Amino acid sequence: MTDPLLAAVGGGVRTIDLAQPLFTGMPSSPNHPGFRMTLIRRHGDMVRPDGGSAANELIITGGHVGTHVDALSHVSHLGCLNGGIDAAEATVNGRFAEHGIDRMQPLVCRGVLLDVAATYGVDCLEPGYGITPEDLEKAAAHGGAEPGPGDVALVRTGWASRFGDAEAYLGQSDGVPGVTEEAGQWLAERRISAAGADTTAFEHIPAGKGHSVLPVHRVLLVENGIHIIEHMMLEDLSREGVGEFLFVMSPLKIVGGTGSPVRPLAVVSA
Repeated sequence: MTDPLLAAVGGGVRTIDLAQPLFTGMPSSPNHPGFRMTLIRRHGDMVRPDGGSAANELIITGGHVGTHVDALSHVSHLGCLNGGIDAAEATVNGRFAEHGIDRMQPLVCRGVLLDVAATYGVDCLEPGYGITPEDLEKAAAHGGAEPGPGDVALVRTGWASRFGDAEAYLGQSDGVPGVTEEAGQWLAERRISAAGADTTAFEHIPAGKGHSVLPVHRVLLVENGIHIIEHMMLEDLSREGVGEFLFVMSPLKIVGGTGSPVRPLAVVSA
């Protein structure tokens, strides 16, 4: 008997890549170690008797660089992680014994695009724009889908178009558009499993404020156990007008880590 899921796949599906590329010099938050890659062995450095040769690389990166997902251990509030776990006591031998990224399950679930930029007919929201609950409600209506329990909600600002210019993308002086604390509560009330955005911090970063406070991280990670995905590429999804889709993503099993690089996919009908 054919599995229903295999039958559905056999009917024709395609994937839309939701990840930014990883390369030396890419934009990354000043709060995290950046990404570096170099070939540590090149073809010809060693040649086997049969003429074969191999190349390989050395990669150095923080866990919160490029398209990545936050573990529940990433942020604490008043010394506590999600569920009231003492953050200091949970840190053992340089890693987290509780809420590490290795404890996060892979996500194969419904995804919903909340395309705020498209809702207002712009390519990109203004620097420092604070996304409100009303904005998210309008985006849900615009896309024809509202996030619900267990879903992944992706908020598009259009900011990914700046990814090739690290200074403009990080918005250290002008600010970065993002979800306000009230909009974070709106997402949490829908009991989603994860929320993502096409910016560096998911949060609303006003001009000149930097990353001084991260209230939405507190609301989602600490208070509600909802994972956050950052530095996403949502332009292709927006161009195709996809409001809901099958979302697939899995973090690396970094034992006790606070985050992991990911390559999320939207699976849609061919």
